[in-house]
Amino acid sequence: MNFVKTQDPETFTPEPGMRRQVLANTDQLMLVRHYFEADWVGAKHSHPHHQLVYVVKGAIRVDVGGKVFDAHAGDSFIVDGGVEHQAWALEPAEVLDVFTPTREDYRALVK
Repeated sequence: MNFVKTQDPETFTPEPGMRRQVLANTDQLMLVRHYFEADWVGAKHSHPHHQLVYVVKGAIRVDVGGKVFDAHAGDSFIVDGGVEHQAWALEPAEVLDVFTPTREDYRALVK
């Protein structure tokens, strides 16, 4: 069993305006919390992992494979592995991401 209390994992700042917290994870699944400051703009990127996104608080604008939409608290969407995507924070936001398989690049940062 993999049990993580919210205050336990370290929070990382991989880029200005974003904080990342790696939560429960296995070799096949990873839960990650992201906090975005208002006006944060993420880099356009892709990765082989499938990504399920749930907006906990705030609002973000997302471009997934050329389709642009706004996602608000309570909204969720999926980014398939290999699809280029980008996000912007329209206001301060908290987002939960589930990746499969696990992101070894994120896992390497966890003690």
